[in-house]
Amino acid sequence: MESLVVDKATLLERIRTKEAVVGVVGLGYVGLPFAVEKAKVGYRVIGIEQNPRRAEKISRGENYIRDVRDEELRRLVAEGRIVAETDFGRVPEMDVVVICVPTPLTKNLTPDLQYVERVTHEIGRRLRPGQLISLESTTYPGTTEEVMLPILEGESGLKVERDFFLAHSPERVDPGNQRYTTKNTSKVVGGVGPESLEVAVAFYSQTIEHVVPVSSAKAAELVKVFENTFRAVNIALVNELALLCDRMGLNVWEVLEAAFTKPFGIMPFWPGPGVGGHCIPVDPHYLEWKAKELNFNTHFIALAGEINRKMPEFVREKAYRVLNRLGVAPSRARVLLLGVAYKRDLEDWRESPALEVLRLLEADGVTVRYHDPYVPEVTLGGRSYRSVPLTREEVAAADLVIITTDHSMIDYRWVVEQARAVLDTRYATRGIESEKIVLL
Repeated sequence: MESLVVDKATLLERIRTKEAVVGVVGLGYVGLPFAVEKAKVGYRVIGIEQNPRRAEKISRGENYIRDVRDEELRRLVAEGRIVAETDFGRVPEMDVVVICVPTPLTKNLTPDLQYVERVTHEIGRRLRPGQLISLESTTYPGTTEEVMLPILEGESGLKVERDFFLAHSPERVDPGNQRYTTKNTSKVVGGVGPESLEVAVAFYSQTIEHVVPVSSAKAAELVKVFENTFRAVNIALVNELALLCDRMGLNVWEVLEAAFTKPFGIMPFWPGPGVGGHCIPVDPHYLEWKAKELNFNTHFIALAGEINRKMPEFVREKAYRVLNRLGVAPSRARVLLLGVAYKRDLEDWRESPALEVLRLLEADGVTVRYHDPYVPEVTLGGRSYRSVPLTREEVAAADLVIITTDHSMIDYRWVVEQARAVLDTRYATRGIESEKIVLL
């Protein structure tokens, strides 16, 4: 085991010289790219991944995250710069521990912090003087100080700002984004006190081009949930516009494309079958829940969530209109969904609105199949579904093809040619003229 770090000056020096050992808890979409960036600049990284299959893949140098380069991970593992463990036994070796675990919602749309709390207890039992603990998981304002801090101090008997340091630095990962990566995306950092802030800023500044310090961990937590709430509200606005345009007989995509030509005072957001992924459907509810605790009603947030959650029902309604025009009853209809990932060119299907569309259609007796080049299999309601090949026979056999994810590798012109009818919820058929196409 490395010699123990006992003061801030020593920790800062180890961070500066890249001698610090970095622990990353959770090697998923956030944790693995972060671990790779730290290892690339010279830190030794110990990943804690409690999914044994993922940990074994890392140990073999096998990549499973699209935003990580296969060759870089293989090299870093071969050099011993990244190792993966399934337990917390090596926490005392770490100078910095970064937590990147899921923060889902309960069925009642309230925060579920079981993973954060469990990890914090495990770290607290092994906490030693001179460590920095940083939470990157998105959560409600107050989690770091009100939930994590009492656990860490209670389990360890140590005192924050004197014996160890605690910060929140919310992840800003956009899976699949080729322009903005972990390194060049600005990083917000808030500490539970000035000592923690200083150490956290020093650590993140080693690999991230622009670090933005804020006054507290609570402020940093609010920054992240506001960012995603901003997106959720604006997506809800254009989704509601899509509903209005449907009533008015207007093409919402034409209206939006024209509106977004204005060079100031507006930014592009697009409608769709709903919102998906771990952030947009989840994070606004963290802020909404915290506001209610303070006897404050966040009307915009609640309304945005209501609109976005209704979009799969609108897709079902519009699909039935198309089927009715074709003289096909839903109970006898066969529908092919193109895409179940929540986002283009991504394998992540968490909270995907396509799955809710699938569920709604099947509830009415529709036979539903799906094709997704990135998602070979999904599980919904305890049932597994497998992607079918995108063949001429498969497309032609469907009474209706619904484009629910606009993966770029699919030839939509070919799909339209083979299909009986196409309901496009993503405007993937832009520029294709055909009476078979119905837009959202």
